[in-house]
Amino acid sequence: MIRPDPSEAEAFLAAHPDILQFEAFITDPSGVQRGKILRPEELLGAFRHGRPLPCSILSLDITGADVEETGLVWDEGDSDRDCMPVAGTLTAAPWLAVPTAQMILTSFEKDGSPSIADPRHAVARVVEALSARGLFPVVAIELEFYLVDRAAMLEGRPRPPKGKSGFRQEQLQAYLLQDLEDFSPFLDEVYAGARAMGLPARTLISEYAPGQLEIVLGHRSDALRAADDAILYKRLVKGVAEKHGLVATFMAKPYASYSGSGMHVHASLCDSAGSNLFAGEGDANQLLKQAIGGLNATMAESMAMFAPNANSYRRFRPNSYAPVGPAWAIDNRSVPVRVTAGPPATRHLEQRVCGADANPYVALATVLAGMLEGIERCIDPGPPITGNGYEQIEPSLPTTWHAALAAARASRFLPDRLGADFVAHYLAIKEAECARFFAEIPDLDYALYLRLA
Repeated sequence: MIRPDPSEAEAFLAAHPDILQFEAFITDPSGVQRGKILRPEELLGAFRHGRPLPCSILSLDITGADVEETGLVWDEGDSDRDCMPVAGTLTAAPWLAVPTAQMILTSFEKDGSPSIADPRHAVARVVEALSARGLFPVVAIELEFYLVDRAAMLEGRPRPPKGKSGFRQEQLQAYLLQDLEDFSPFLDEVYAGARAMGLPARTLISEYAPGQLEIVLGHRSDALRAADDAILYKRLVKGVAEKHGLVATFMAKPYASYSGSGMHVHASLCDSAGSNLFAGEGDANQLLKQAIGGLNATMAESMAMFAPNANSYRRFRPNSYAPVGPAWAIDNRSVPVRVTAGPPATRHLEQRVCGADANPYVALATVLAGMLEGIERCIDPGPPITGNGYEQIEPSLPTTWHAALAAARASRFLPDRLGADFVAHYLAIKEAECARFFAEIPDLDYALYLRLA
């Protein structure tokens, strides 16, 4: 069991005497935060001894329904697990009216070993395997999201919101500065919140569709911390949006006619001295190519980790900036694995498959595992694609939730790299959620088939 230093809590309490409550939360396999609110007098105890949470909290589907197939509900009597604060994640929650702070928790079994169901430990497992080979990942995560009109969402249909000008942008516009200026009150508060929380929020982009934005998070030499950043960032964006009367959604495909939202994982590997092992010109770096080879070879069986929901699969269409089959290229966004441009010393890869709705821990663990697989097996990715990848790549990735779950269930790679218990647990949740989803009859079924079938 990893125990944080209580001095972090002591210093925070001394520096923030106005804080009245602390949100302590764990991220479940579906990427949902669940936890408790603590009072200031409870914080030091949480750092010294942890906080108990029922084990079933990590066995819920995205709706919060129990998944008994995991074996962690009634089979365990819904017993508690010790959840410890993650060092460095005790930060303000600046969007809340009541002075509030927050901290990420991670779960441990009764014997002190990492809980099998906690997705954060899956990242740690892969990072440890990489470090055993003298490879240390440097990671950054980009997350796209949509701002949605709150009133329209409550009526059941998303619509782009009006900005401070009163104008509602409903046309496709890429990189439009006017959009950024129109939502500057929201964006300014997001950046201010990121500074208060210690998040490395960098470049701001108005994406291809109305209301779609992206804020790039800076690189971290601690891969676990990069995933923590993504979790805290999503909470910040959603919280600030709510404060401004908006809704921020990381749903993969909220509009049929507009682009989906992705989570792009930027990664390189360094040696123990911090030197970039992917550095170099063009396609000459063999370690980089092997990492890409692993990502491509394991992409199909990993889709259930990158695209975890029914809606996720609506992203994967030709000419949609979402991949349809394994391939790679240099400075080319029509492929799933892109080697970035820029100085040779900063060379790294960008995996563009994951949806913004993916659990950052699960997605990152799977990306790093794919890179390790390629390096250990010396997988050659073949030559890089030039030109339009959509015209050259044969669609081969699973394009339905059922197919992706079946591919993951048959995988050898996923349990070997992420842990057999964790993968079995994750798939049990997603298979149950999939069955429940398709057991419901949507309105479109009635519109199409009730009278005419």
